[in-house]
Amino acid sequence: MQLNPSATELTTAATDAAVGLLCLAVLWRLVAIPVNATWKRALWCWVFGLLGLASFLGAVVHGLELSESVRAVLWRPLYLSLGLTVALFVIGGIYDWRGEAAARALLTWAVGIGTSFFVLTQVLGGAFLIFVVYEATAMVATLAMYVFLSTAGRLAGARMITVGIALSIVAAAVQASALSVRLIVPFDHNGLFHLVQLIATAALANGLRRGLETQGWQAA
Repeated sequence: MQLNPSATELTTAATDAAVGLLCLAVLWRLVAIPVNATWKRALWCWVFGLLGLASFLGAVVHGLELSESVRAVLWRPLYLSLGLTVALFVIGGIYDWRGEAAARALLTWAVGIGTSFFVLTQVLGGAFLIFVVYEATAMVATLAMYVFLSTAGRLAGARMITVGIALSIVAAAVQASALSVRLIVPFDHNGLFHLVQLIATAALANGLRRGLETQGWQAA
């Protein structure tokens, strides 16, 4: 099996893999945090786990020279993972905004919406722009939750999470653009999207860690 001959596809694959590795590191850190809010921690473990899975699948799709039939097979779990990641991300915001009971009550609906997004991508041919719109809508709604939590001072790490969400929205805008740049090696809009998402993911993880560690300290 050979590498993709496109230089921008290879940088896209490399940055996708970097996002996946970062998600694995975040997962390891979350599991190590002693907390009382175990349901919240499990929820965010699912978020980063699914995002990591989608990123590694993306690295394979972009980085290797594959037949169209194999690509089509790999895109399916990738889109399903992305759809569920975004849906569960919103539930994480609802948990911090309205509490565990509200998050639990809406979890089934969120999974249904994430699955519906996946079905829509299959019906419409897997256009990635569908994900950009879906993600942006969910991120704007979640951003509003964490802006409120930041200004109210109700959650440790809320400001950093807000920064991470804002950067995720910027990343979505980059993905929807036609940007390309050479940073030693060439990057197209996909690779640039991943670079911004790396920073966004790190910010989100940092803010989430602060909140969980505070809850663990309070429980102790």
